[in-house]
Amino acid sequence: MSDCGCEADTKRAGVDPAYRRALWIVVLLNLGFGVIELGGGFLAGSQALKADSLDFIGDGSITLVGLIALGWSAIARSKTALIQGFFLAALGVGVIGMAIWRAFNAVAPEADIMGGLGIVALAVNISAAFVLRRFRDEGDATARAIWLFSRNDALANVAVIIAAALVAWTGQAWPDLAVAGIIALLFLHSANDIIRDALRELSDH
Repeated sequence: MSDCGCEADTKRAGVDPAYRRALWIVVLLNLGFGVIELGGGFLAGSQALKADSLDFIGDGSITLVGLIALGWSAIARSKTALIQGFFLAALGVGVIGMAIWRAFNAVAPEADIMGGLGIVALAVNISAAFVLRRFRDEGDATARAIWLFSRNDALANVAVIIAAALVAWTGQAWPDLAVAGIIALLFLHSANDIIRDALRELSDH
């Protein structure tokens, strides 16, 4: 994600083992917890958890592809980023569609599971930000962007926790659906940046 910098900085990762290790840790944290949270989202009946899990999986996948593509040509990496952008946009539209559909068939999710996983998700994002913190001010815009994106994701996790509290308090599904919609809009924002930057890079080449 261009604004999140999740497509690893190939020059930096190629020569700095510590940065490469940090990116691999971020990949494992995001993909591992993303799968767990997705299962929890279905168990709890929470659209917000499902959306947040896709955010984790998307972040981890894009960072992983960036690491795998270290030896690829610049054009190949740009084309891969373009595909990732369209895929992320499709996820965002899908989450919004599901949220709208659930609005007409609203069932309050399990607030306890939702809140618990929201707290764990927050811890995972804080851990990712902690791993990357040493690189954020070393003149590497991509490293700083990944760190900032992990921090911003933590804010989304706080929103999930607040939504869980509101679900428990009101017994209604709307807080869960509202947060799912917000996360989906973040998907679309990031997808727009990825596609725009990928097209610009392709035109430059």
